[in-house]
Amino acid sequence: MAIRWGRIRRRLLLFLAVMGPGIITASVDQDAGGITTYSVAGAQYGFTLLWSLPFIVVALAVVQEMGTRMGVVTGRGLADLIRERFGLRVTLLAMLVLVLANVANTASNFAGVAASLEIFGFRRHWSVPVTALLVFGLVLQGTYRAIERIFLTASGLYVVYAVSALLAQPAWGTILRQTLRPSFSLQGGYLITLITIVGTTIAPWMQFYLQSSIVDKGVRLRELRLSRLDAYLGSVIAGLIAFFIIVACGATLFPNGIRVETAKDAAVALEPFAGPYASILFAFGLLNASVFSAAVLPLSTAYAVCEALGWETGVDRRPREAPGFFAIYTLMILVGAAPILLPQAPLVAIMFWSQTLNGLLLPVVLLVMLRLINDPDIMGRHVNSIPFNLVAWGTAAVMIALSLLLLLTSFV
Repeated sequence: MAIRWGRIRRRLLLFLAVMGPGIITASVDQDAGGITTYSVAGAQYGFTLLWSLPFIVVALAVVQEMGTRMGVVTGRGLADLIRERFGLRVTLLAMLVLVLANVANTASNFAGVAASLEIFGFRRHWSVPVTALLVFGLVLQGTYRAIERIFLTASGLYVVYAVSALLAQPAWGTILRQTLRPSFSLQGGYLITLITIVGTTIAPWMQFYLQSSIVDKGVRLRELRLSRLDAYLGSVIAGLIAFFIIVACGATLFPNGIRVETAKDAAVALEPFAGPYASILFAFGLLNASVFSAAVLPLSTAYAVCEALGWETGVDRRPREAPGFFAIYTLMILVGAAPILLPQAPLVAIMFWSQTLNGLLLPVVLLVMLRLINDPDIMGRHVNSIPFNLVAWGTAAVMIALSLLLLLTSFV
């Protein structure tokens, strides 16, 4: 028995050493835009969209695992592999769209910072610059290990949404039935909301950040199984976050006919129905997600662009060792935060165009990933197996179709 427990303890310690990139990447995807999407879904359609979450978790897990495997096996980032396999011109075009999308996504997260702190009485002219300085200093002065610990702590703080959902005292029997029994509708608003939920789950920047962070962390081939577990666990956590946000809003706002357009609206509207603590926790969750994402999105952009250009990368390096990496990170924060300080900042338009650009880039990234991971010259014996390829190509086909549909509905 003692030997068995000792073995379990060693495996647990090994997993804790490898854990991080998968959980962080999946958690960051639940940013201000994602929280807004889930809040709107719960407020407008109650629990009727919960059935989609198990399928979304599977889709996310498949894509996360592929990125993890490529990072561990090759020891190189996704942009680096794309440049080698497809050439500089294709890579730079992809980077252009990625940078534009990430600038808009970063701006929407600074908008989330402003909105959440306005609930607590802080004006955006103070909150946004202070947050920008905070995330800038975090990466400039930190090491990979220290930054990863902070990001993992931020991932853990998403538990506030579970508490908010419990405070709403939902009908768990109804929730279970709605989760296990699909209730599909052809109504336009329902379809758009469903497509948007799926679209917020797998974003192009995630694939670049996940693979780069695995390389930066130095995960070795013998730790591949544990790293894959990290990717799967992160996908489940992301699904649970979405689940509890929909439950919190579906149990309180939907029965009372309260419509919301943003996560801030949902946080304020919760108070009369679930109490002040649920409202405060929801607002705190939005703040945590927005600050967290405002730090990681510029970081993922810096990784991707520098890899594409063959420049030095890594948060363990100093600015003089990787000047391009830190210059891009700094510029992304400045360009992302600046529009939020404008009196008439078009925040809705910013979020709209970030979603549209994500929809344009995601199909390309998924197809490129599948080409790379099935190339034996790159992956050796770690290419996809036939069963995994069937799941991966099927997932990619669905995600591509939904992304294109989202793109079309955006312009209709």
